[in-house]
Amino acid sequence: MVVTPERILYDDGNHKFILLEDYGQGQMVQSNVYLVIDNNRGMLVDPGGHKLFKPLFSDIAQVLGIQNLDYIFLSHQDPDIVAGINGWLMTSQAIALISKWWLRFIPHYGLDKYVEPRLKGLEDEGGILQLGNAEIFILPAHFMHSPGNFQFYDPVSKILFSGDMFFSFSAPYEFVNPGDDIEKHLKEYVEPYVKRFMGGKQVFKPYAKMLRELDEIFGIEIIAPQHGAIIKGHDNVMKTIEWVENLEAGPDIMGSVFQIPKNRLKFE
Repeated sequence: MVVTPERILYDDGNHKFILLEDYGQGQMVQSNVYLVIDNNRGMLVDPGGHKLFKPLFSDIAQVLGIQNLDYIFLSHQDPDIVAGINGWLMTSQAIALISKWWLRFIPHYGLDKYVEPRLKGLEDEGGILQLGNAEIFILPAHFMHSPGNFQFYDPVSKILFSGDMFFSFSAPYEFVNPGDDIEKHLKEYVEPYVKRFMGGKQVFKPYAKMLRELDEIFGIEIIAPQHGAIIKGHDNVMKTIEWVENLEAGPDIMGSVFQIPKNRLKFE
C-alpha cells in the first residue's frame, strides 16, 4: 500500500494520523478507516467487518507493523465497525476499546473466548488514553447514534474523530477544504442522516459545549467522520459545531411517526 499525501492528515515525524483506503465494495456502506501513530505505537479506528480484514491487515503490517498495534478503537457496536474484531485480536496483542454496554453483545460476532479478555469496556464518561507519548481524549458521544457511543480527540494533530456524527451521504468528494461551501455540504449531505439517526437537542447542546471547550484549550482543525467527507479548517469546524448545536433531530422530530400503520406491505 502507498499512502498518498492527501490521506496523511497529519505527520510531524513522530505523530501521524492517516486515512487508509476505502475498502468497501458492492452494497457495503462506505467507511473511513483511520490509523493514529505516535512514536511507532498505533491505534486502529473502527476497522470494520470480515471482508475488510485481509486487505486492511496487509496495509497495517506495511505502514506500522501488527506487533506495534496497541489499541483498536470501536466507536460503537455496528457491524461496519466491529464485525471483524476477532481477526484483529487473534493476530495482534492489541486491546480493543468499546462502550461497556456492548461487551456481552460483541461475542455474537464470533469472538473467540481466548481473546475476550482484551476487549475492554469504557465507562460512559470516557477518559484519556496514552498512545506512545501522546494523550488521546476518548469523548462521550452517546445517542449519536448509538446509546453507547464514543468519539476521540487527538490534541497533537488537532483532529476530532466524530464516528457516525457528520456522516455525509454520497458526497462526491473526500474533503471539505477551507473556502469550500460548508453550509451546502451540511445541508445536502449531512443533515438527512443526522436528522434521522442522531439524538437531538438534548445531546447536541452539551456535545457542542464540550467541543468548544476542547477548541479553546487545544484547537480543532479537522473533523474526521467514519463515513464520507472529512471537514478541514478551523472555520469549517466551528460552523459545523454551530450548525449541529441548533439542529432538531431524532426524538425532536419523530413524534408524528408513532401512529397505527394503514399501509399494507407488498414485496415482489
